[in-house]
Amino acid sequence: MEPRKLIAIARGDKPAAVLLKNANLVNTFTGEVYLTDIAIRRSRIVGIGPGYDAEQVIDLKGKYVAPGYIDAHVHVESSMCTPREFANAVLPRGVTSVVSDPHEIANVLGLEGIGFMLEQANRSPLSMYVMAPSCVPASHMATSGARLEAYDIEHLRSNRWVLGLGEVMNYPGVIASDDGVLSKLESFENMVIDGHCPGLTGKALNAYAAAGIGSDHECTTVEEAREKLRLGMQIFLREATNAHNLLDLLPVVTPENSRHICFCTDDRQPADLLDQGSVDYMVRQAIEHGIDPVRAIQMATINTAEYFRLHDRGAISVSRRADLIIFSDLRNPVAEQVYRGGYLVAENGEMLPAEEEHQPVELRGTMNIRWDSVDLAIPAGGARLRVIGSMPDQLVTDHLVEDTVQDGELAVSSPERDLLKMVVIERHRATGNVGKGFIKGIGLKQGAIAGTVAHDHHNLVAIGADDESIMTAARAAAQMGGGLVAAQGDHVIAHLSLPVAGLMSDQPIGQVRREMDDLLTVAQELGSPLHDPFMAMSFMALEVIPSLKLTDRGLVDVEQFRIVDLFV
Repeated sequence: MEPRKLIAIARGDKPAAVLLKNANLVNTFTGEVYLTDIAIRRSRIVGIGPGYDAEQVIDLKGKYVAPGYIDAHVHVESSMCTPREFANAVLPRGVTSVVSDPHEIANVLGLEGIGFMLEQANRSPLSMYVMAPSCVPASHMATSGARLEAYDIEHLRSNRWVLGLGEVMNYPGVIASDDGVLSKLESFENMVIDGHCPGLTGKALNAYAAAGIGSDHECTTVEEAREKLRLGMQIFLREATNAHNLLDLLPVVTPENSRHICFCTDDRQPADLLDQGSVDYMVRQAIEHGIDPVRAIQMATINTAEYFRLHDRGAISVSRRADLIIFSDLRNPVAEQVYRGGYLVAENGEMLPAEEEHQPVELRGTMNIRWDSVDLAIPAGGARLRVIGSMPDQLVTDHLVEDTVQDGELAVSSPERDLLKMVVIERHRATGNVGKGFIKGIGLKQGAIAGTVAHDHHNLVAIGADDESIMTAARAAAQMGGGLVAAQGDHVIAHLSLPVAGLMSDQPIGQVRREMDDLLTVAQELGSPLHDPFMAMSFMALEVIPSLKLTDRGLVDVEQFRIVDLFV
């Protein structure tokens, strides 16, 4: 819109398009809440205060108006839906912008996958920004579907939807000045660079921050978050499906440091998005547990906008985008109306009808498994073995040593001891690789679960009480072109098809949620007490989060950053 018209409307000489009268404006700049009017023209706020006229005048009668929420770090693929369906879940709750890292699909399809997400984002009703994936693969200890070097991703700098370099998970590589890692950091110099350094402290943390990395979302303790804040890092408090860190970390928030803290959801599945919410849920939880309401809203808006240099949003101010949330209770903000770009797009938790362009998914198949090389048997190589200790609501694991359970010459599961076999079958390049190990904490008493969602390499992972169930579940997941499966013996009990890169469904999020609910019910019937054992399983293969993980190449001691023998 030409500046002359904007200025004329701001002067009051011409009418705005929409005027929100008697609004209790939540000012994220000053921390105030006060009664005023808000004038909007197309996508922008053009005036704040009394005396404006508009083509449409809406009396809010004292309802609160806050800026649209911004999710500081999210993998849209973890919703198991395409970006359009993800938007349908979060936008009615007041999340008008997200900063996405598409490294999940990049690990499967490389630049083709990133291009798919960018194209989807352009057609989404949500502002979906992208961070260029920095670690594809996450490390040399797993086989992914692609390898992206600095020269592969450097061109993404010029895309207006790309804000910088995504979470740098290879923190050992940063600290050791690995040439490949440093070349990516140098390629995105002077842009935002996100971090990922769980448990890093002392001089190693100083070295990591010295590389120009500005944030971290992996903190699990107040002490860890405080040390990183003291170094000037932006801390993203996370509340994901399988990583519940928000309440543990809220005590770190003070009036002095809160402007350096943001909210993010990272990985959140359909049931949690639809039942609890996204960043809006975090705002309500923070307020309920003692954080000042305006401060909580700042952590979901202006803090994130300023960190990512999105200076057109995050606040209700003249010339900023009219991304707005309207609600009645400041201490329990539930979006009643949501404006994005000056237009009402959602009301009372539902998207308003809009013409939707059909978006066919055109991606190549991603299931390439050499089944003739898949042997699940584990010869007993010792009386003691290393076991992954899954921890409830956390991504970190224990590194356990347990007595081997044998059946003849083979090491086998023992559901009575919660000792289950875990396998990771390479699915991208038909290498025939199969990583084998054992895990505690999943809790299955019988049967098996399997899936092609396995951060970050996304090979086919399965956990079960017996080999027949494991193989049934694994084969079924592959036959669908990717997905999640629960099986017992030779029978598939429940499944969710994820044909888009083996990560996402092409169906509406409501249907995905119903099928996921069936899977979770079956998993509980098979004995798992976990809120979401499939999400938990997906992170047991991520070899950059301590302490012990399993990839297609073997058991990884993350603290030593090397593959170790299963048997002690």
